[in-house]
Amino acid sequence: MEAPDCHYQFRIALLGDAAVGKTSLLRRYVAGAPGAPEPKPEPEPEWAPTVGVEFYSRKLQLPAGPRVKLQLWDTAGHERFRCITRSFYRNVVGVLLVFDVTNRKSFEHICDWHQEVMATQGPNKVIFLLVGHKSDLQSTRVVSAQEAEELAASLGMAFMETSAKKNCNVDLAFNTLADAIQQALEQGDIKLEEDWGGVRLIHKAQVPRSPHRKQPPGPCQC
Repeated sequence: MEAPDCHYQFRIALLGDAAVGKTSLLRRYVAGAPGAPEPKPEPEPEWAPTVGVEFYSRKLQLPAGPRVKLQLWDTAGHERFRCITRSFYRNVVGVLLVFDVTNRKSFEHICDWHQEVMATQGPNKVIFLLVGHKSDLQSTRVVSAQEAEELAASLGMAFMETSAKKNCNVDLAFNTLADAIQQALEQGDIKLEEDWGGVRLIHKAQVPRSPHRKQPPGPCQC
């Protein structure tokens, strides 16, 4: 079902190794929407492994732009599902590359995830954000913020640390990416195309007129 009060729909994917917390981030963000119930606190890992691709959505009013609908794709990090998730890369406009700050291999694999997306892209630009998740686990972290910032700079993207468990920077990460997409759209780096699902223009729904004929005035028939 479309969102008639939104101007655009942005497709955003979360990519990264298994168990880095992509689903936890997404569910925390969706639960943070106005009117959504507060999620119950749960220990890590919070959610069962994702199989293939799952979809979420949230409406967002951009600070200096229109109201948009974010279509959020939660992808499986396991290698056996990669053939499924790769088929979705071409139709995304934004990607959160997520690693676990306590898992060095998940950080070392970020370049592979980035390369996979870039290898499937057409003429439109894809906006990336590097996310270091589980920042609340400071005593067991093995990837420093400085090292992650250097990697992000080398790949031409911003970096941010998050914690779904502590609800730290979760909204900020998604909103920052959405705002960057809107800026790229305004600057012409991203263009609307009919056969591309990364950005879609959503037309406001028209209120249908009543098919009944106007009744002549008469006595009240309550």
